[in-house]
Amino acid sequence: MKLQPRQIDGFLKSPDRSVRAILVYGPDQGLVKERAQILGLKIVADLNDPFNAAHLTGELIEHEPSRFFDEVNAQSLMGGTRLIRITDVDNKFAVHLKDWLKSDPSDGALVVIEGGALGPRDALRKQCEDALNAAALPCYVPDERDMSNFIRDQIKEHGKAIEGDAVIWLSQALKGDRATAKMEIEKLCLYVGINQNMITLKDAQSSCGDNGDQGLDDLVNATFGRDAVKSMSTLHHLIEEGTDMIVIQRTLQNHIRRLHQVKVDIEENNQSIELAMKKLQPPVFFKQEDRFKLQVQKFSGPYLRKLLARLCEIEADTKRTGTPSKTLISDAILKLSSL
Repeated sequence: MKLQPRQIDGFLKSPDRSVRAILVYGPDQGLVKERAQILGLKIVADLNDPFNAAHLTGELIEHEPSRFFDEVNAQSLMGGTRLIRITDVDNKFAVHLKDWLKSDPSDGALVVIEGGALGPRDALRKQCEDALNAAALPCYVPDERDMSNFIRDQIKEHGKAIEGDAVIWLSQALKGDRATAKMEIEKLCLYVGINQNMITLKDAQSSCGDNGDQGLDDLVNATFGRDAVKSMSTLHHLIEEGTDMIVIQRTLQNHIRRLHQVKVDIEENNQSIELAMKKLQPPVFFKQEDRFKLQVQKFSGPYLRKLLARLCEIEADTKRTGTPSKTLISDAILKLSSL
């Protein structure tokens, strides 16, 4: 079963009872772990319950495949459904999962698998999408609008409010991983203390400025500002810090889409650049407005569409040719920043 984005919330609240295996996958590993935990807690009250829950890794299953079959076929000592958690897994596990799903397993076990950034052709993802008794639940890197909503929701849960400028700044600074964003928001709420209800831009910058993902903004500014030296040094720094290449790619794609949206409103809808920029959601951070205007004026609509198409091709090229995405993205950034 292939879950569409609009189906995910409903599935998390009430998983299909016919499903025996759920693959939670995607580049946002914080969201993968969060959703896998939500699904696991639908089955057991404690994920570490020694009687009703088991945790296996891909490496363990590769060396001892029988261990997986022993766990999924074991009877719960307390009655009900057992939870089998699978982590650190790759496509090799798809063979074992396929054999088990084909055996028409009973509702005695639910397998929840935490996967990485799997493509449509990856065997594990394809197996869970195609099987009638399995489901594949994607977790993509949130864009700035998604992150803005997430930030507001998290701040509200802490019983506080937040200024619009602070939301915009945080949504740009905390891109890529909800788990990291959640920790930063918790730190921010502790930073302002129990006696302050409204969180300001200054609060956000003071609390998250060092750990917010400013390297991504530096990369965007250097790349579209045609500073090849800085763009490449920033890229290498992000890679050394362990930033996922898909996060870098999506950040660049998102920026190009925003530039293109403004360009279309100017050229085709005869709007002023100020009005076109105000329509963006989330809006451009006020300290970035002048730089953003210069970039809109610098690039034509057709060129921006060409850039976006090239970035979308990179993932396909990686799978088709085997060329590392790091090489392809580095080449694209170097060419763009050297124009």
